[in-house]
Amino acid sequence: MHSTPIALVTGANKGIGLQIAKDLASKGFKVLVGARKLEAGVAAARTVGKDAQAIQLDVTDPASIAAAAKQIEVTLGRLDVLINNAGISHPVPPGAPLEEMRESGKMTRISIDDMRVVYETNVFGVVAVTHAMLPLLRKAPAGRIVNISSSGGSLTLKENPSSYSRSYVGVYQTSKATLNAVTQAFAIELEGTNIKVNAACPGFTATDQTKFAEGAGSVEDAAREPVRLALLDANGPSGTFSNAQGPLPW
Repeated sequence: MHSTPIALVTGANKGIGLQIAKDLASKGFKVLVGARKLEAGVAAARTVGKDAQAIQLDVTDPASIAAAAKQIEVTLGRLDVLINNAGISHPVPPGAPLEEMRESGKMTRISIDDMRVVYETNVFGVVAVTHAMLPLLRKAPAGRIVNISSSGGSLTLKENPSSYSRSYVGVYQTSKATLNAVTQAFAIELEGTNIKVNAACPGFTATDQTKFAEGAGSVEDAAREPVRLALLDANGPSGTFSNAQGPLPW
């Protein structure tokens, strides 16, 4: 069995996922760069580190997920860290302005078909990948699962009329609220095992999803909390939701 710790990051060919991959590689991990298009993953892996490896993984495709899990099992034997990073904000045409994305995702406007598109990646994709990778995580000395969420998914923050979170409501935020519930459910089920499950909010970050909006934070800052959770020791928590400033309310 491979002696170097192994991490799989979904959606890691760009943005926050790529930075998480780089940071884990710098911590001594063999990083599997998950990407829907293998060639994009190969190009990204070259920037991650000499031990990084691309793996084709479309979180909405059961055959792709199964093939990735099998490849890891056969070639590496286990998985130490799973970062469920792949996600989409709104199913709008490429190049659409940020404000159009926000408006089209509001619950009074979005179609059920478009809602399904977002949930397939942000919720069902996370569950499907986690199911496939759990047997490999159970073989690790200390398995860690980190789900990339958003403070926009916090129901508690939205209870406050003056909260900034109330300005951003729509399909993306509801998908992240659901992801938070999924995270908590996995953590409760896996209590007493070697696996910890937590959710991290990277913050509003300058990526192609946010159209590199003015005032957005850096990918380096966004990766900090997910990486911290990936490196938790045996005394670390499970079933938490946090950002770089500390705990967030569900």
